[in-house]
Amino acid sequence: MRLISLANVLHCENALKIEDEWIDEYHLEKGDFDITAVDPELVDEIPTATQMGKVYMRLILDTLRPKEDYVEGMLRVYNDEICKTIDNYNCSAYYEPSYVITRAYNAGGF
Repeated sequence: MRLISLANVLHCENALKIEDEWIDEYHLEKGDFDITAVDPELVDEIPTATQMGKVYMRLILDTLRPKEDYVEGMLRVYNDEICKTIDNYNCSAYYEPSYVITRAYNAGGF
């Protein structure tokens, strides 16, 4: 959890370097989901990594369980089925206010 505890100061580091370190530190596996596979008639612009990071940060913090640390919260949220909906830019789930996304998460989906 060393790297997570430094997240507030790592923002000035090279993002790809930090990504590689987190993958190694937390034994993360790369998925095969392609966020760029969108219908151009429905999506003008794909959200940036920073924009999506904010969506997920709010969801993680809004659903953090007692005695759960940030890493556990991140893994719990990122391994939930709701991510398939949030990351599907052909729908508007990622644009919803954070309380709507949190409510959907708690209800088991949109």
